[in-house]
Amino acid sequence: MTSPRIAPYGAWKSPLTTDLIVSETIGLGQVQLDGPDLYWIEMRPAEQGRLVLVRRSRDGQVSDVTPAPFNVRSRVHEYGGRSYLAVDGTVYFSHFDDQRLYRLDPATVARPITPALAYRYADPVMDTRRRRLICVREDHTQEGQEPVNTIVAVDVNGSDGGQVLASGSDFFAAPRVSPDGSQLCWLSWNHPNMPWDGTELWVSEFRPDGKLTGARRIAGGPSESIFQPAWSPDGVLYFVSDRTGWWNLYRWLEGHIEPLCPMEAEFGLPQWSLGASTYALESPEYIICAYAQHGEWHLARLHTTTGEREVFDLPYTWVGAPLVDWQKQIYFLAGSPLSHQALIQLDRARREYQVICRASSVSVPAGYLSIPEAIDFPTENGLKAHAFFYRPANQDFAASTKEKPPLLVISHGGPTSAAGNVLDLEIQYWTSRGFAVLDVNYGGSSGYGRAYRQRLNEQWGIVDVDDCVNAALYVARQGWVDSRRLAIRGSSAGGYTTLAALAFRQVFQAGASHFGVSDLEGLARDTHKFESRYLDRLIGPYPAQRDIYLARSPLYAAD
Repeated sequence: MTSPRIAPYGAWKSPLTTDLIVSETIGLGQVQLDGPDLYWIEMRPAEQGRLVLVRRSRDGQVSDVTPAPFNVRSRVHEYGGRSYLAVDGTVYFSHFDDQRLYRLDPATVARPITPALAYRYADPVMDTRRRRLICVREDHTQEGQEPVNTIVAVDVNGSDGGQVLASGSDFFAAPRVSPDGSQLCWLSWNHPNMPWDGTELWVSEFRPDGKLTGARRIAGGPSESIFQPAWSPDGVLYFVSDRTGWWNLYRWLEGHIEPLCPMEAEFGLPQWSLGASTYALESPEYIICAYAQHGEWHLARLHTTTGEREVFDLPYTWVGAPLVDWQKQIYFLAGSPLSHQALIQLDRARREYQVICRASSVSVPAGYLSIPEAIDFPTENGLKAHAFFYRPANQDFAASTKEKPPLLVISHGGPTSAAGNVLDLEIQYWTSRGFAVLDVNYGGSSGYGRAYRQRLNEQWGIVDVDDCVNAALYVARQGWVDSRRLAIRGSSAGGYTTLAALAFRQVFQAGASHFGVSDLEGLARDTHKFESRYLDRLIGPYPAQRDIYLARSPLYAAD
């Protein structure tokens, strides 16, 4: 073994090239079970980003279900989400190009079952008793008007676009049919709320003609966010609520709401896309659940009556979308600082796990990987914020002891999203060249409770910028980086934070905004329905507070 070569930070040669990072990499998501068959969606950059439905059958064979040019992707709420359903070998899916629902039976060709109109469909479930799909529909047929969202029933053999079951709210999500087919639950919310601000959980009974009657709100409101309602095998309704300030698990039983396991932990997620999940009902007595604490995710088995929690010992720092099959095998997505995101199968009885599919086949020796350190740092108003700090790491190089590394601060998008600590080769690209990287979960990020998310209310462009600035100054004061060489980068909402930090602060020497927002007024005037009132909370009502929009827009402070 040779000694590391001495070279300036930032000038180290690295095997992590841009070509390597983008090669043999896919996206994984939307995992579902259909009896013994396991399905998931793969986003394939090599096919121009086409989303392909993949199945692993009971004999272990893996194959594509949807051939080109089908692209299994919905645009409901613009970001889509749960875009297919597999039932007894038949698949129903949304095709991106025309947003129609298609039916694909085994050994046949997919055919549309909804009309060629400006409708979008997502989050489908099967109403077995009535042989129909129930899903969210977004109606774009009225040009020049805001799209209309409803919950509709679609005949599995084809229909006129769907029979409306629930309407009247600006947004709908998560329609779920009870096991005996007698009830339907769903989520709804209205402008200016986003789903992480306030949603309502509704339950209604089916009439003999398939319509709904007796709809009643059982939880939620303008200041309570409900996430992922689900029926247990014995007909009990479970859901996640942040009524205590944390997204925790609850159930609705005999007209009463009961907490399952009160914790200062997040069992929920911001619903940027439909169908997101953090738990699955194994049986009436047990739930397999994922939850976040201090920026790290865990997988556990929770007793529904006693609240006893058994945490699985796994080498992952992020887990999500758990499922349980009829043999009590657990499936979930996971990742760690040393491993790419992957689809995992866990044998609960044997405590053995295996990787079914990886998001990347790129293998990087550990000597070129930087392991993130979770840090808390002081910020404005006597508060603390959170970040993941990556030190430079390259087994072939070292720097002079008289030198400190340059720092790249990353501001994540959303802004109601979060930075995680899963292997990210775009970060390792920099650390393996001698840069330190600081991935900041500024105030407004998810994963740290409702109060932390609400720090950004009316403060976008202030709190996020302050936290990125204070994070950089904190690690500089610790002596970990060179305070004269600080840079910042962000995409979308993170690009706005980047531009605002460069325009309104004198801390960073360089920055890169990737498709970022420079003009808040332009964003308020021209965006899709889902986010059309998002800025009401992040900044203030527009145009009533136009002066604030202009004052916080980097476009007008380029000098």
